[in-house]
Amino acid sequence: MAARCAVRMPSMRALAGSLAAVALATLALAGCGGSADSPNGIAAMSPQEIVARATRAARGAATVHVAGSIVSAHRPISLNMELVSQKGAEGAVRLGGLDVRLVELEGTLFVKGDAAFAERVLGASAPARLRGEWLQGPAGSPALAPFSRLGDARRLLAGVLGEHGQLVDAGVHTVQGRSAVAVEDPAAAGTLYVASTGVPYPLELVKRGADAGTVVFDRWNRPVTLTAPGHTILVGRLAGRR
Repeated sequence: MAARCAVRMPSMRALAGSLAAVALATLALAGCGGSADSPNGIAAMSPQEIVARATRAARGAATVHVAGSIVSAHRPISLNMELVSQKGAEGAVRLGGLDVRLVELEGTLFVKGDAAFAERVLGASAPARLRGEWLQGPAGSPALAPFSRLGDARRLLAGVLGEHGQLVDAGVHTVQGRSAVAVEDPAAAGTLYVASTGVPYPLELVKRGADAGTVVFDRWNRPVTLTAPGHTILVGRLAGRR
């Protein structure tokens, strides 16, 4: 019996609004330099220019830590992830009542959860020995594909980067001990805080209303080592192991 996946991922627009696309933007291109204490000039820019600078800065980062909780489609989602440019990610996610650990490393995905996770992903007939084990497979495998979107910022945000409503400058604030310019998208009920000193990294995304929550972006460019789990079960061979 082939493995199956019954997890439905919420749309990215519902997950965090269009500003999340800026805050979690692809980590691939060159960013902006400068001292961490020096004004970077974005406070004098238009909201659209601030968003563009934040996007370029995020794309230039080698690593970023993303953590927080938000409500999507009336369902809470929490994550605590380390994203590594062009390599993968690792961390923990709570989605749809499931607590999941995941590691994505150069196109291979490793996922582990409790009994509820095994039953949701593999079906009620999943053997007890598979529960709590690391499952391994290509990031695009049918059983694991929904979770790979959580470990790959580029795929996670494909199609929504740059899509937003009318942006409003919401002034200068202090976030994570740093001066930050707030850019608000009233239509999405979201505010993105961007560092106004040093590199203009996204620092925090705050959503209000029905999708209320906060996601924090920190530890930019801190060294992160991704390590594959030692013992895994190949998803493609599950049919033969049952």
